[in-house]
Amino acid sequence: MSQDSQHGKWTISDSEDEDNIIPPTPQKDSNKPSIKPDLERKPDTITTSRTTLSPKRNEDNHSVKEPSAPSMGSEARKVAHVNQTIPVKYESNPSPSVKRKRETEEAGWNLSSSDDETPPPAPKKEPKKSDVNPKKKKTEDKRPPSPHGTSYYKEEPADFFETNLLSMNDMYRFYLNKVTGIPKKFNTGALHIKDILSPMFGTLKESVQFNYCFDIPWMVEQYPPEFRDKPVVLVHGEKRESKARLIEQAKPYPHIRFCQAKLDIAFGTHHTKMMLLWYEEGFRVIILTSNLIRADWYQKTQGMWMSPLYPRLPEGSPETAGESPTNFKSDLLEYLEAYRAPELAECIDRIKQHDLSETRVYLIGSTPGRYQGPAMEKWGHLRLRKLLSEHTKPVQNEERWHVLGQFSSIGSMGLDKTKWLAAEFQRTLTTLGKAGKSLASPETQMLLVYPSVENVRTSLEGYPAGGSLPYSIQTAQKQLWLHSYFHGWHADVTGRSNAMPHIKTYMRVSPDFTQLAWFLVTSANLSKAAWGALEKNSTQIMVRSYELGVLYLPSAFNMSTFPVEKNVFPASSSSKGFPVPFDLPPQHYSSKEQPWIWNIPYTQAPDTHGNVWVPS
Repeated sequence: MSQDSQHGKWTISDSEDEDNIIPPTPQKDSNKPSIKPDLERKPDTITTSRTTLSPKRNEDNHSVKEPSAPSMGSEARKVAHVNQTIPVKYESNPSPSVKRKRETEEAGWNLSSSDDETPPPAPKKEPKKSDVNPKKKKTEDKRPPSPHGTSYYKEEPADFFETNLLSMNDMYRFYLNKVTGIPKKFNTGALHIKDILSPMFGTLKESVQFNYCFDIPWMVEQYPPEFRDKPVVLVHGEKRESKARLIEQAKPYPHIRFCQAKLDIAFGTHHTKMMLLWYEEGFRVIILTSNLIRADWYQKTQGMWMSPLYPRLPEGSPETAGESPTNFKSDLLEYLEAYRAPELAECIDRIKQHDLSETRVYLIGSTPGRYQGPAMEKWGHLRLRKLLSEHTKPVQNEERWHVLGQFSSIGSMGLDKTKWLAAEFQRTLTTLGKAGKSLASPETQMLLVYPSVENVRTSLEGYPAGGSLPYSIQTAQKQLWLHSYFHGWHADVTGRSNAMPHIKTYMRVSPDFTQLAWFLVTSANLSKAAWGALEKNSTQIMVRSYELGVLYLPSAFNMSTFPVEKNVFPASSSSKGFPVPFDLPPQHYSSKEQPWIWNIPYTQAPDTHGNVWVPS
């Protein structure tokens, strides 16, 4: 498959993201690199005019993801992805020459990153002179129109932010982000990034931000003025040119330092999203699903777990002090130590000095590597399997309890369901106690929630929301068997049916959808890169990416199951039900519905902003 654009003709390979990938041989024509589809992608930018919305790079504000060693040439992948996501106005299509002129003259608008797979190897190309300075630097006070609506860039109303903690449910400490354009009651008890960083939660002294994607000027603005110059460490996975751009972005902010995550396995990404917040009063952990960019915090559905405020331990306390019944402290330290980063040494020492005993969730992380023996159960889906085996019990009619996964991106899983999804991954998700069956019962249904084309078309953002749902036609065509699992995104219970999900959740739910055996919120999408895949006759697991999430088990809350909350908003501090962010039971795709695929055109009907979607 080839695509023509103002950047030349790009050939898209259909290589799988297996560990036997051979980097393509560099071609003589530097404008024809081979690039791998269905990959995790950094935020693109889209420019609005009267007739066209055209994505392109925003070199002023947002970095571009570099491929892992030994691959090269991420600019090629970046530009090709950019040219796969071009919505245009319903009324008319400008000629290629007109569109090309506009795209080089106008400034970009940032799209959220999608969170799935990993960068491909692509041959290195020498930049042409025209590539070096494609546009003038955009100043913040001349923002382009937003495809997400006229109110998107307006200052938030004062009542958009929380002013007290009374409406917060501190039992589960699971929160959704605030969304603009929905009734106020559905934001009562939800959190915006400015809430999280506000003095309401503590007097901030320092913070560490782990993430995939950063807009540093925007991120700095989210800190309240009194905390805006406090030291910040950014933990990222950037390399080469994109790393240089990130560092350049931070030059006006001398209080920002960097920690580069090691990505030693090809196609791996640093996808973890976590905040470590150090206060005068103690310390707090936030594990979330949002990138640190504007578009992730306003009209998408995101989730987070916010820890209690952890106080300092008394001087002279032993290292084992301050542990929780869920072993959260030692697991967090082990995760941080896996970075092998000197920049995190001080952070690790500080955590040891705090009391994390109030934590009631379990940590589930992924770190890149190939693991054997006992280490196989440290990361990825085998870590989840171990915890479900040790801390849950079988339930009556267990085989009829559904496994439910909800995500915003999909990786390549093989020619049929037995290659990974219905084999090792479903075995993990169906584990309940040590007495559980070795393999999932045929009666156990796996329900996968992923937005349909109609979900995206009618969303608050319209078709551009699909830029954060990068399921490619190349991958989809190879796994049509997967589509029978799909259920649409419907979230009337949280007022977020039209706020496309960037959140990722997994759970085991009763046949009548009123009880949960467990619930997980994580950065990990439905991909082997995120969860790991068994190798060498199941004696080894290979994980490509950094991911992080928290697992809720009823036993940690002195319950047998979690009741599903029917009235999530406005939030109540007395509620015992678990606030599942979307409607249960999920609705299977109708015969006319299709999963959103981001690199094919949708021109039959305009979206909520009058655009159609035409990849070039």
